[in-house]
Amino acid sequence: MFFDPTFLLLIPVMILAIWAQTNVKSSYKKYSQVKNSINISGAEAAEQILKKNGIYDVPVHVGKGFLIDHYHPGKKEVVLSEEVYYGTSIASLSIAAHEVGHALQHSRKYYPVVMRGGLLPVANIGSQAAFPLFIIGMLFEATNLMNLGIILFSGALLFHLVTLPVEFNASSRAMVQISDGFIRNEKDLKDCRKMLNAAALTYVASTLVSLMHLIRMILIRGRR
Repeated sequence: MFFDPTFLLLIPVMILAIWAQTNVKSSYKKYSQVKNSINISGAEAAEQILKKNGIYDVPVHVGKGFLIDHYHPGKKEVVLSEEVYYGTSIASLSIAAHEVGHALQHSRKYYPVVMRGGLLPVANIGSQAAFPLFIIGMLFEATNLMNLGIILFSGALLFHLVTLPVEFNASSRAMVQISDGFIRNEKDLKDCRKMLNAAALTYVASTLVSLMHLIRMILIRGRR
């Protein structure tokens, strides 16, 4: 499978994925050194946005690790890395507002979030079992196993596809909150948008990689 000519399909999207990851890290490095105009920390911004939107049951915690920032829907908590939690940079403000954007989605029962939650078990199984089943099916010419691998991986791809509107919407909500409640400076707003767009591109690249994997599996299965 790995020496099949269809492997060439992965090269462009893998290059895009590597570039996207490099770009988001360089963007973070750049904008983490640019102070926001009102000197507000990521933690302060997150807490103020939550209160402004009437959400009082979502705590904001600090975590250890690089870019580990996330919203946990099960625990209903926002976790920010130390750099984002304490930082007063454009990057800190943007990332904190984005993660709170997920909390707003959860509070408002944004449908793609609900759908993604339902797909999570399928995606976990698909991402772990699809390739082993497909490879075993290919080696032993068991087309049923190959088909099962394709079906499971399709579920994982669907999760990626649903994640795209979730992430873009969270960034959109973040920009609304930043522009309405904090910053009026056009340069700051432009920089926040650039930071969030760089992060969003990583999800696009990841989805395209998964799509090419699925197309490749289907082409290999077709030759069997």
